[in-house]
Amino acid sequence: MSNRIDRANSEIQRVLSEIIRTKMNDPRLNKIVSITEVSVSPDFKYCKAKVSVLDVNDISIVTKVLQKSEGFIKRELAKLIDMPQVPKINFVVDKSTQSAIRVEEILRTLNIPKEDEGEDD
Repeated sequence: MSNRIDRANSEIQRVLSEIIRTKMNDPRLNKIVSITEVSVSPDFKYCKAKVSVLDVNDISIVTKVLQKSEGFIKRELAKLIDMPQVPKINFVVDKSTQSAIRVEEILRTLNIPKEDEGEDD
């Protein structure tokens, strides 16, 4: 990927997080919402933003709210970032975070006996 696209990805990710945290007043976004990754197309027309939420049960609601607010978010993004054109943003669920949470839940349910630290084999 080009340096220009990498810089755009990181800047868009930073600004999107700021907009969601400080400018959106929707009570459904009061949870901890993270933009984990941003991928902008080479022509800067489209952008995919991966979203993660602390509570897995809220992820679909949060993603829908963000997608419906895309126009507002895009206008705010245009004010805060210097780009020739602001891309259309598609918010998607970050499945890697969900998978990690699920693995952690499974590991917690396992009943593994602790090893004796004082034994030498």
